[in-house]
This record gives sequence, structure tokens and C-alpha cells, in this order.
Amino acid sequence: MPGEPRPLEIHLRVNSKRSNANMVHPVAVETVYPVPPQRQELKHYRKWFPWLIPLFVVANIVLFVITMYVNNCPHNSVSCIATFLGRFSFQPFKENPLLGPSSLTLQKMGALDVGRVVHRHQGWRLVTCMWLHAGVFHLLANMLGILVIGIRLEQEFGFVLIGLLFVISGFGGSLLSALFIQSNISVGASGALFGLLGGMLSELITNWTIYENKLAALLTLVIIIVINLAVGILPHVDNFAHIGGFLTGFLLGFVFLIRPQFGWVNQRYAPLNYSPERAKPKFKKYQCILWVLSLVILIVG
Repeated sequence: MPGEPRPLEIHLRVNSKRSNANMVHPVAVETVYPVPPQRQELKHYRKWFPWLIPLFVVANIVLFVITMYVNNCPHNSVSCIATFLGRFSFQPFKENPLLGPSSLTLQKMGALDVGRVVHRHQGWRLVTCMWLHAGVFHLLANMLGILVIGIRLEQEFGFVLIGLLFVISGFGGSLLSALFIQSNISVGASGALFGLLGGMLSELITNWTIYENKLAALLTLVIIIVINLAVGILPHVDNFAHIGGFLTGFLLGFVFLIRPQFGWVNQRYAPLNYSPERAKPKFKKYQCILWVLSLVILIVG
């Protein structure tokens, strides 16, 4: 019929012993049509198994138990709390209302003491202090927050980036605390926790266009931040560590947690009919600007 493609014909010359050796035989073959392009599935972001954040929590709990063992309240006081725990019992409420060890024990275990950092060159205290806690209440509040926030971030971005975010934010909190609180010792993972909060906020800002339910994500983050800021009004809380950790994590989030914009296709996983001319840049301009500014501030600061 007119309009229909005609089958291709291939003429083969066959050498034969017969008299008609030069006869040409038409051989009909199937029509070869162009293979329709196959749509390949684009790779989604990998979901990581969270193990580092739970490990950090276990490390904090183990160190608190060791601290209580070293404290040995019954050996130094006759009014310990929960004496049935033996040497793990807590200091009197008037000395430590958070159910924990004495200040002397915390100092011995590596609490942030500006005098020792400056005059005895014990800079390691800027890191060790974030693994110690002043009491059970202090420990539980921080560990719960770290689990809720940290596991979600580690699932999304992996243990390397979130591990660095956690440790560097804790260090940043210790630095600001050392600058403004020089008469008391300081302990706790609050700086690292607020660093995770800051990272969540900057991640939401820089990756705003790829969120489907933006309002729910924003409300969840605001509620978490408000709850943690409310803790700052309690006594014996190092708010400078909170501020330092939050600012450090906020800046690091723009550097570590940036995502490609929606619609960007990695050429390695692009469909067969994907045209490079239609390709979107990997990152939006505002993402690149925030990345550069944050990196400069972190380096200069």
C-alpha cells in the first residue's frame, strides 16, 4: 500500500556448480525500524544507614558512666543522692541539681576550663568537653535531640558530612564559650546539637526549591529550634556554646549539605534521548553564592 515502508531486499550472489552459477536470489529480510529510545530511571538520592550518630550517643553515655565512677560520691560526701548506686551515686542537689558529678571531677575528665587552656596549653579541652555532661538531665536532653535531628541528617547526607558537622560545630561552640565564659567550667554536646540545628536550617534554605511540602518542613524546624532555645533560659546552661555551635553549623550547612536543583540530570544516568542543550546547571546561582560566602566566613572567622 502507498505510504507503507517496503521491505528491504538483499541480493546474494551464490557460487554453485550448476549451470546457473551466476543466478541472483532475492532474500527477503525483516524491515529494520529505528529502535525507540528507552527511558531510564533517574537515580534518586541514596539513603544512608545511620550508625555514626547512634555511636556518638553511646560514647556520651559511656563517658558519663565512667565520669560517675571516677567521681565516687560516697568517698567524698555523706549526703549523696541514690546511695544504692554505690560509687555511681550523685552529688547533693545543692552542689549539682542535674544529678551528676562534682565540678572537680568534670574538670579532671576534660571539661572546658579557660585558665587551663590558656595558661597550661590544654587546647584539647575544646574538644573533650563536648563528650562530657553535668548530669542525667543534661545528658538525656542532649542525646534525645541529637538522635532526633542527627539520624535524619545522616540518612540524607551520610556519616562523613554529618560527623564533620557535629564535631566542628561542637568545637565552634567551645571557642565562643571560651571567649565569653572564663570563670566557670563548661561541658556538654549542646554546641554540637545546635550545630545540627543550624545545619538543618541552612539545608532548608539552600535546597528550598526541591522540597515538596515546604510549609511542613519549615514548621517542623521552627518548633525544634524554639524548644531547644527554651532550654537556654534554664540555670547552668552555656548559651554561648549554643550560639557558637548554631552559627558554625549554619555556615557549614551551606557548604556540606547543598543539593543539585530539581531537574538537573547527571549525564551518566541521562535517558538515551536526553538533549544536553536542555540540561539545567547543577546548582542555582543563589546556592553557589551562599556556598562561597559561607566558606569565606568560616575560613576568615
